[in-house]
Amino acid sequence: MQVDFITRQDLLEFRKEIISEITELLNAKVAPSKQWLKTAEVKKLLGISNNTLQNLRINGTLKPAKMGGILFYKHDDIQKALEKSLKAQ
Repeated sequence: MQVDFITRQDLLEFRKEIISEITELLNAKVAPSKQWLKTAEVKKLLGISNNTLQNLRINGTLKPAKMGGILFYKHDDIQKALEKSLKAQ
């Protein structure tokens, strides 16, 4: 029976590799599956109510496009609004 020993140095190297891979995954830009989202999709994505989304429209934070009575929100605009909100904190 063969026994392999793991040294402290092995564990430190493994830790560095894992941190490196996680960092790469977090920094990778993931393209949205859809460029335009409907109201229900935006509410679900942000975890907000109808009234909150309406307030975001009224104060100009999100500017939807309306087609055939349906409001569509650009994914990039939502991302920018979130980043702006984060910087303001």
